[in-house]
Amino acid sequence: MSTKDFIEKDYYKVLGVPKDATEAEIKKAYRKLAREFHPDANKGNAKAEERFKEISEANDVLGDPKKRKEYDEARALFGNGGFRPGPGAGGGSFNFDLGDLFGGGGNAQSGSFGGGLGDVFGGLFNRGGAGTTRTQPRRGQDIDTEVTLSFTEAIEGATVPLRMSSQAPCKACSGTGDKNGTPRVCPTCVGTGQVARGSGGGFSLTDPCPDCKGRGLIAEHPCLECKGSGRAKSSRTMQVRIPAGVTDGQRIRLRGKGAPGERGGPAGDLYVVVHVGEHPVFGRKGDNLTVTVPVTYPEAALGGEVRVPTLGGPAVTLKLPPGTPNGRTMRARGKGAVRTDGTRGDLLVTVEVSVPQDLSGKARDALEAYREATAGEDPRAELFEAAKGA
Repeated sequence: MSTKDFIEKDYYKVLGVPKDATEAEIKKAYRKLAREFHPDANKGNAKAEERFKEISEANDVLGDPKKRKEYDEARALFGNGGFRPGPGAGGGSFNFDLGDLFGGGGNAQSGSFGGGLGDVFGGLFNRGGAGTTRTQPRRGQDIDTEVTLSFTEAIEGATVPLRMSSQAPCKACSGTGDKNGTPRVCPTCVGTGQVARGSGGGFSLTDPCPDCKGRGLIAEHPCLECKGSGRAKSSRTMQVRIPAGVTDGQRIRLRGKGAPGERGGPAGDLYVVVHVGEHPVFGRKGDNLTVTVPVTYPEAALGGEVRVPTLGGPAVTLKLPPGTPNGRTMRARGKGAVRTDGTRGDLLVTVEVSVPQDLSGKARDALEAYREATAGEDPRAELFEAAKGA
């Protein structure tokens, strides 16, 4: 996220909450919007996906008390595109160069800022305070991976091994990039890893330093293993718990399980895309499981009790009322997929009347007798009447 985006985006408006909203109100608003615009509920809807990203970004800032405080302070200072002097300073507003604030230079019109304003953004953009040559910790990279689960594993949850490759501190140089372990501070960015560039209107945005590639350090004697980058490819196997009730195509975020950080920085996040295999008996509709159960004609016509299998549990018995039509769906409560709150959905049982292919002589005689007994009935009479009147 760039400095400009951080200042200009109104995250309170994105979540639809007032600026004095409590943490509980922010969490409630986020959950409501996340359910409404989640990609799983809006497949193929690019606008909903973009809206979901905005909601998640707003929650990442407002849901963290420290980030929210920094965001509020930044918006109060720079939200209108310029610094507003206090009473007696001449009124109005004027533009300034953000590079001066981060670099420690004062402004002749606004007085001396010292080094404090750089701290407002320090934790969010990995920038040091004014005048510093101290290199800052760097967050590790996020990792994307995929996993395939069986239908049952997706419903019940599973712990799976994931082998991942990512960039980690080079073991040969201990992550310094210098084979002697003594890199020097980059003179271009003075160890911050970023340089300012003008964007018009008096603002100065930041980009990774082209000389040190954002590290803040330059190796005088580049390490032969990592070529001076301080990072090397590392492979590891991690046991990851996939929660119960995940759906096919769902993307799960595991905080802090990504690539290790640099110079004491936090690890990145791990994003796991889940693929779910099909089941020979059961299907799924949201939090509910589905199953089709064949019944005989006498069971459908006269009623009766039918045993129905469940996923991973004992069978349940459902009562068929007399005259049950083909395709009727009944519900076995609490036998479906696990929801996020720990409760379960239902098992939707669809009745399918089974027509026998081979009949014994006794069964054929019984059906012939039934046909004679119902010879005066025409189940298609209403169909033809409706067709005439259309």
